[in-house]
Amino acid sequence: MTINWQSFVELVQAHQRFVLTSHIKPDCDALGSELGLAAVLESLGKQVRIVNGDPVPGHLSFIDPENKIETLGRGVTAEELYASDVMIVVDTSAWNQLGAMADVFREMPGVRVVIDHHASDHDLGAITFKNQRAEATGRLIVEAADALGVALTARMAEPLFAAMATDTGWFRFASVTSETYRVVARLIDAGARPETIYGSLYEQDSLHRLRLRGTILSKTVAELDGRLIYSRVAQADFKALGASPSDTEDVINLLLRVAGTEVAVVFIEQAPETIKVSFRSRSHVDVRQLAEQFGGGGHVAASGATVHEPLAEVERKILDAVRQAMR
Repeated sequence: MTINWQSFVELVQAHQRFVLTSHIKPDCDALGSELGLAAVLESLGKQVRIVNGDPVPGHLSFIDPENKIETLGRGVTAEELYASDVMIVVDTSAWNQLGAMADVFREMPGVRVVIDHHASDHDLGAITFKNQRAEATGRLIVEAADALGVALTARMAEPLFAAMATDTGWFRFASVTSETYRVVARLIDAGARPETIYGSLYEQDSLHRLRLRGTILSKTVAELDGRLIYSRVAQADFKALGASPSDTEDVINLLLRVAGTEVAVVFIEQAPETIKVSFRSRSHVDVRQLAEQFGGGGHVAASGATVHEPLAEVERKILDAVRQAMR
């Protein structure tokens, strides 16, 4: 599934003004890929804006020290973006993951491009560069830089390292190969600082974030002889602890630490009748297929969906689907 980047090279050479965007509730792979690609394009003298439908989560703000990432509707209009030559979506190829940027991308009069490593049956009507075997979209941005003949710099390497490190669970997931480490070595040689990035990601928790994790863990339920484990967090929990939905980032991986767990699910009530569901699998169960049943998507072992129904109803429907898949 190696990508032929020649048409991307020709596209970049032929245009000057670029807009980059990604999915709602952006993670480090989304943000790091945007920032890394922006630095690559700017090194070639291109004009680049990064505009997302959602703002950068507070705990990930370290990744954008120059505050380059803008938010649609906060001083940025769709009309401004239409003046660009090319709009590139990174780290998703699903309409429902674009949020407020979906209509902007759909109506974009210029060239539309997707760079992604997720499976999706959506047709975004774009020129697509996709490799589902890639461990992170950040890896694909490194490949694009190589194809363009751009030497990696610290400004590119830092966000791209964060993208690859987080999407591989700090290089512990099955998606990691020897090539992963070769690419990561190049990023470190170019100026990425693993110790600083790790500290920014995992050693800056607020007290309310820590207490929220305790609340989620205290609600953990195990079924099917411990093979299925799940938990939930409601709006009332956020209010009681002064926490926010972004404070649940990566909490699902704590559930996978329980011996014998094959599938983990976390239900997050972001707003009344807006439930984010995170799935993880370390078994034969393809959680991407489960997520797709509810309008989501992702990877075989890590996926998510947002369902607009009451929390109790979402739990019932999804857990029934999970139990069925685990039989």
